[in-house]
Amino acid sequence: MGPIGELLGKPLGWIMYWIYEVVNNYGLSIIIFTLLTKIILLPVSYKQQLGTVRMQALNPKLNKLRKQYANNQQKLAEEQQKLYAEEGVNPMGSCLPLIVSMIILYGILDVVYRPLSHILRISSDVLDKAKDIITANDLADKYFKSRPELTILKQVKDNPNLFSDLGSDFVEKVSHFKNTFLGVDLGVIPTIHPDTWSKAAVALVMIPIISGLVQLLFTIYSQYKSRQMNPDMPNMGAMKIIMFVMPVFSVWLAFSVPAGVGFYWIWSSVFSFLQSFLLYAYFNPKRVEAINIKLKEKNKNKKPGFMQRMMNQQAEMMKQQEQAVKGGRADYNADTQGMSKSERNKYNRELINEARKRMAEKYGDEYSEDEEKE
Repeated sequence: MGPIGELLGKPLGWIMYWIYEVVNNYGLSIIIFTLLTKIILLPVSYKQQLGTVRMQALNPKLNKLRKQYANNQQKLAEEQQKLYAEEGVNPMGSCLPLIVSMIILYGILDVVYRPLSHILRISSDVLDKAKDIITANDLADKYFKSRPELTILKQVKDNPNLFSDLGSDFVEKVSHFKNTFLGVDLGVIPTIHPDTWSKAAVALVMIPIISGLVQLLFTIYSQYKSRQMNPDMPNMGAMKIIMFVMPVFSVWLAFSVPAGVGFYWIWSSVFSFLQSFLLYAYFNPKRVEAINIKLKEKNKNKKPGFMQRMMNQQAEMMKQQEQAVKGGRADYNADTQGMSKSERNKYNRELINEARKRMAEKYGDEYSEDEEKE
């Protein structure tokens, strides 16, 4: 998994260790862990879903602007940014929970790949000796180099006598590690291979399929609620394509990694669905309207955040270009005609830096000449 995976896996590994110490079951530990992370991240999810319903409430106004400035994209962008600023809405706010969930997933991969380190707390020296025993007895499988601890786990359970030199405590601890759930080994990668199918193998294959189905249902529900709250929402073909991206990704991921990851992804989607259902029930139109009034009042004298300022800066740059044309200067294309690539980049930087300077003056920030030299 590399150093980043190990860094993310350490705190998650400790949480999994504490849970496993209580329930003594790997699958149940994953379910409880997933529920805990959803509870911990509830404030983030609340803020994200609030932003989503507020954006949906803005759609009628956005549609009006799109019709009004259909032939002037620059003016449309300016008016949209102005509307976002007035309403205190960040159109990019919904990205944060997705980023957080991907970070947690990457950490979970490390925990699933290294259960002996994270959950059983076996030292790296002992694990290195176990690797040497596997190599010396030619027991290494094709996943040994990338996922050695899962191979050690399997071989200690199958051939405990080979590892007797590492002590009875090691053999007993690994042999009694319950890395299954309802008879399914969560350390095995699901594979479609009819020649070796059994009840356990079929159950393994069902993990990726269920993972994709749950994600698909969650996505369909989200689209349904969006359309319910905004009946005039345009039926965009791109959104239909995106709707199937996450379910397909879920299936692909669960077939590429040990079943424990797919098992986590299933429960993450289930809890996300339940959480979304409850939050949508809470954010009824009347409550959203009251929240909008309160936040608009609160944001009147509030300094805009980073994303809002970036959008304002872009709008300011577009405004400068428009003013330059109206002021009698040649338009952008004519102004840059005949320029080399480096000269055109320098011209663009000057426009951006001029917009930065205006934004700095507007919000009372410092603006140094160093920024212009970057």
